[in-house]
Amino acid sequence: MTTDQDLPMDGQPATAVFAAKGIDVTPIKDQGVIKVVKHQGVDKERPMIGDRVTVHYTGRLLSGKKFDCSRDRKEPFCFNVGKGQVLKAWDIGVLSMQRGEVCTLLCKPEYAYGAAGNPDKIPPSSPVVFEMELLKFEGEMLTDDGGILRRIKVKGDGYTNPNDGARVDVHLEGSCGGRLFDCRDVSFTVGEAEDKGVPYGVDRALDKMQKGECCLLYLKPKYGFGSEGKPEYKVGPDKDLVYEVTLKDFQRAKESWEMDLNEKLEMSLEVKRKGNQYFKAGRHYQAIIQYQRIVSWLEMECGTGIEQQKKIQDFLLTSHLNLALCFLRTKDFSQVVENCNKVIELDESNEKALYRRGEARLHRNEFSMAMADFQKVLQVNPSNRAAHAQISICQSKIKEHHEKDKKTYANMFQKFAEWDAKTGKMRRRRDDRSSMNGEVGIKRRRRSQDCPS
Repeated sequence: MTTDQDLPMDGQPATAVFAAKGIDVTPIKDQGVIKVVKHQGVDKERPMIGDRVTVHYTGRLLSGKKFDCSRDRKEPFCFNVGKGQVLKAWDIGVLSMQRGEVCTLLCKPEYAYGAAGNPDKIPPSSPVVFEMELLKFEGEMLTDDGGILRRIKVKGDGYTNPNDGARVDVHLEGSCGGRLFDCRDVSFTVGEAEDKGVPYGVDRALDKMQKGECCLLYLKPKYGFGSEGKPEYKVGPDKDLVYEVTLKDFQRAKESWEMDLNEKLEMSLEVKRKGNQYFKAGRHYQAIIQYQRIVSWLEMECGTGIEQQKKIQDFLLTSHLNLALCFLRTKDFSQVVENCNKVIELDESNEKALYRRGEARLHRNEFSMAMADFQKVLQVNPSNRAAHAQISICQSKIKEHHEKDKKTYANMFQKFAEWDAKTGKMRRRRDDRSSMNGEVGIKRRRRSQDCPS
């Protein structure tokens, strides 16, 4: 790796070197960021907008004075490139780099610290120089579990995104193992992409996209075609997919605050029907989207009159119960408990909510709490056989758990006893040795006293 000494840092000569050796990497070619490559990258691939990049950098004034350096902190710096999280010069410069590349960027003030500069570090309206090393980059994670990875090829326009219920026009190119299996223009409603054979992961990524954006989506099986695959596309079960998606146009759905209560209630009826349809087809993630829309519309509504209040409560009860059931199927047990709690707040003796919460707690090994839920179910409906069976399972699990605890603690106490016995023997041996040494010392002192001086 080369050093900053390769380029003189004494004002005019530095800018002259950049002008002679560098290239203008700004989109509008105003020489706001001039780049000189000092060490070529290891491959031809470059970051895309939104990628998570890791860099080392050193920042200097044209005088050569260093004002910041990640190497001095012995820690590289990470950010999402092209998202405005860092200096404009960094976004532009890093997007032009290859993995492993080292370069120097001469940055005009308007691409760096501007007219204000940075107090105590950078004078006002100062050009600065950064040495950058691109260590690695990876796509932007759109989900906590890493199931959807996005890489933006072409940035979109504007600041709005499609929402659930929006109508979108997209161009799709889907591939699996390098084989293109889907290439088409398609229109659908966000949250209902499944109806057009579009995988769940594409549907969920759309609310992060802008009009005109073209991106690559890397989908794990959960967000693709799952364990079933897609026979009509000749895609087998549990396959990773790559989709290139271009959002050509969209029309946002009305937000909650844009609808009156009657409109929300009418929409809720249709959305509930759609959610039930997805649930019966085993499309639990798609069903969750629909039921959550109803909750978002009605959870803050009070209604006027008994009839409206009852409709709101019925929709919320049903939606939370259905969400709990969906989350049971997807094994998201904390969400099951949360949605059952919402129902119980509205109806403390709701048999389904108590039973489903008990199931979730049983799966979470919260046996006593689960048994309490099933006992409450029997208080509501003494003839619920399933609850009786679950109580027996809870009792068995609690007994089994206690037996394990007994064995664990017995083993612990046995080990403690063995350790105490072992350390006691060692302590006695040390005491014996020290007492022997003491007796020998006394005898030696006595003999020395008996000897003539």
